[in-house]
Amino acid sequence: MQAEKLARENQALRERLSRLSEASLRINESLDVETVLQGVLDSARALTDSRYGVITLLDAGEPQAFLASGMTPEQTRKVWDVPGGMQFFGALRGLRESVRVRDFQGHLRSLGLPELRLPLPVHPVISFLGAPVRHGGESVGHIYLAQKEGAAEFTREDEETLVVFASQAALVIANARRYRDEQRARSDLETLVDTSPTGVVVFDAETGAPVFNREAARIMEGLLTPEQTPEQLLETLTVQRTDGREIFLKSSPWPQALSAGETLRAEEVVLQVPDGRRVTVLISATPIRAEEGGVKSYVVTLQDMTPLEELDRLRAEFLAMVSHELRTPLAAIKGATVSLLADPDAGWAETVPFFRIVDEQADHMRGLINDLLDVARIETGTLSVHPEPAALAGLVDQARNTFLGTGSRHILRIELPTDLPPVMADRRRILQVLDNLLANAARHSPESAPIRVTAAPEEGHVAVTVADQGQGVPAERLPHLFRRFPRLDGGGEAGLGPGLGLPICKGILEAHGGRIRAESDGEGRGTRFIFTLPLAEEAGHGPPPGSTTPGAQHEVTGETRVLVVDGDPHALRNVRDALRKAGYAPVATADPEEVAGLMEKHRPHLVLLDLVLPGADGVELMQGLLEIADVPVLFLSAYGQEDAIARALDAGAADYLVKPFAPTELAARIRAALRKGAAAGPPPPEEPYVRGDLTIDYAGREVTVGGRPVRLTDLEYRLLAELSVHAGRVLTYEQLLQRVWGPAHAGDPRPLRSAVKKLRRKLGDDPGNPTWIFNEPRAGYRMARAG
Repeated sequence: MQAEKLARENQALRERLSRLSEASLRINESLDVETVLQGVLDSARALTDSRYGVITLLDAGEPQAFLASGMTPEQTRKVWDVPGGMQFFGALRGLRESVRVRDFQGHLRSLGLPELRLPLPVHPVISFLGAPVRHGGESVGHIYLAQKEGAAEFTREDEETLVVFASQAALVIANARRYRDEQRARSDLETLVDTSPTGVVVFDAETGAPVFNREAARIMEGLLTPEQTPEQLLETLTVQRTDGREIFLKSSPWPQALSAGETLRAEEVVLQVPDGRRVTVLISATPIRAEEGGVKSYVVTLQDMTPLEELDRLRAEFLAMVSHELRTPLAAIKGATVSLLADPDAGWAETVPFFRIVDEQADHMRGLINDLLDVARIETGTLSVHPEPAALAGLVDQARNTFLGTGSRHILRIELPTDLPPVMADRRRILQVLDNLLANAARHSPESAPIRVTAAPEEGHVAVTVADQGQGVPAERLPHLFRRFPRLDGGGEAGLGPGLGLPICKGILEAHGGRIRAESDGEGRGTRFIFTLPLAEEAGHGPPPGSTTPGAQHEVTGETRVLVVDGDPHALRNVRDALRKAGYAPVATADPEEVAGLMEKHRPHLVLLDLVLPGADGVELMQGLLEIADVPVLFLSAYGQEDAIARALDAGAADYLVKPFAPTELAARIRAALRKGAAAGPPPPEEPYVRGDLTIDYAGREVTVGGRPVRLTDLEYRLLAELSVHAGRVLTYEQLLQRVWGPAHAGDPRPLRSAVKKLRRKLGDDPGNPTWIFNEPRAGYRMARAG
């Protein structure tokens, strides 16, 4: 009898192991996480003969996903939304071992929980089996089974089976998260490489097959023939090195041409194709070695030298233009003095015209030299402006009188609203801008065509437009109008005065915190120049913080603290010095890991961040900062691509400044960000929120529970304040994310759930039986009304 019993038990064990093995094989047939987890649940339910099964997944301790087995979709939805269900999940959240009970509802009563009215056909006594899904000591979910067939109880073997499947589910979730993190890191790296301003080509060491990033492909475009790919181009490309060697990539692929894993460091080479087209690049090549020591691939970086060559050409052209422009008045002065000296006995009436020539040409030379000095000041960031509240209409009227006083016959139409608000302007410098723009319009339009000056308020600024109906500007020339070394291309921009006028206007306006742009509908259709000036403070206020008014710098901004984070020590020093000169109190670091401590210690009013930092991503660092404090963040970066700028601004940055930049522009951007930050947000309620032991003093930003102060981060306080101000109303996840985190976090509720979890812990609010913060499943959160 004993032998037969052992044989039956052995056979049952074999069948159980066989069914487990078959279930595992079916589960592993798919790579989709949800499909695999559904297979785990279905197999666990089938092997334990249970009628219903549920898996819940946790993120930051909160249930995030819900899978069911043995239920219709409608029943699944109703089970998830069953009243008291969240309390049940909360009570089992800390479950560390499996639970097996005969009476599910009786078990709930023993936990002090109300019975659940399940929308399912169940027996009066529901058998229940549950197990935690744990990975690395952390609970990542739970798996539950209910109502064993035949109203029987779950057995010890059923419990062991469920634990096995819970382990499988944990492995699936861990692998999915690891894969997600690896894919995210890979995507971030690929994006960084592809958007890099430096060309990158990766060659396979064995095959020579290349992979190009966006900039490398752009460099190659000038050498391509129609319908030729960059890969095909390499077969005809010749590399001329500085030591005279020529590498023909067709017969000697690049990786093989570098002997024994040779490394190149910043060597200037010429890439040339058979028809003579060429491009000069600064090249570096680094071998990537495999674990066994051989070369696996080569990473080649290319920096296009064409812009530098173009800059050298423009500088030489600019110097030639300066020489020509200065030679003209000098020749006139020299001719006048020669004539005077040649006839010392000439009378006054005969000499006056020559003296007039000397006087006029000297004034002309002084204007040219002033323009040169202004360009130099803009280049070095030392162009000073002294903005003060000014009426724009008065400035335009003064510029109009100056323009008409030059003898111009153009019709000037001034169309300004009567209710324009005052702007912050250095009167002399803004008159210089208006004079330049009016002279430019007159120079490029016929006398019969009118010149219009209009203005309109914008957000925080006033926009002024100077429009002509002249020859217009081709679309390809618009981006080059404000270059500091203009081209002499016969387009009417020749001459030192007009050639420098627009770059000087740009420098003056950026020093004010404004902008200037040009628009044209094409050749022969006129040009519009639009510039902006910031609105003045309320009547009676002096210059805005950070202005360069002498004697006022320390008094106004000496207590304004600015945290600077930049991995380049030279840039860090330059920005720090510029901030000190502007009257700010800089706190500087090159180590991203020090940022949190510096934020806590110094409480800066504004943060300047580099986009790429050693061991850290600037945007991710900013997002962490914004969770600590509500502070404007400005990016200072050498990356000027639209994608990089849009990514930073979408993530919540207040502004983005491309290196190199003038210190005056940096100070102006900081002033604008601080003004915008000061104006943001409605005032807090005057009366505190009080409910039970919880008190929120909005005026003092203090939170107490039972008279005990509760220390909250800035983000946690803003979340609590937002909920309490709207107490009694459900605020959706989207509303809270928009109002507390900003648009960049819209659609991703995980930061919100994590913050609520930490907030509840600090307040001592039991999530299973909350007093103050209530979760509305699949909707949002609410707080009870005060009282």
